[in-house]
Amino acid sequence: QVQLVESGGGLVQPGGSLRLSCAASGFTLDSSDIGWFRRAPGKEREGVSCISSRDGSTYYADSVKGRFTISRDNAKNTAYLQMNNLKPEDTAVYYCARDRPHPSVQNMCVLGPRRDGGDYWGQGTQVTVSS
Repeated sequence: QVQLVESGGGLVQPGGSLRLSCAASGFTLDSSDIGWFRRAPGKEREGVSCISSRDGSTYYADSVKGRFTISRDNAKNTAYLQMNNLKPEDTAVYYCARDRPHPSVQNMCVLGPRRDGGDYWGQGTQVTVSS
C-alpha cells in the first residue's frame, strides 16, 4: 500500500549541498503531512523539517534554519529536502515520513507522526558530512 523511498544521500564536505528525495506511492503527497527526520548514532531522532498537507506551511528545526528547504512536487508525488551549507553535525540517517494532517505542522516534527498505524516511514538515506 503505502511506500516511501528516500534517495540522494551521500558523502559531502562541510559546506556542501545535497538534495534528498522521497518518492511516495500508495498515497498522494497533498493528502498527507510530510516530514524529514534524522537520527545519528547515540542520539535520539529529531524532526528536521515538515510540510503541511493543507496549506504548505513549513517547519524547520533551529539547527537547520536558513540551510535546509523542504518542498514537494505533487505531480511527481515526491518530496524533497534541499540541504545547503552542510555541517558535520548534520551527519545522520535521514528518513521521510507521512501522516494524516496535523492541526499544526510543528506537531509533525516536534511530536512526530502519530503512532496509530496511519504513519509511514521510509528506510532512510545516509548523509555523511566530513572533510
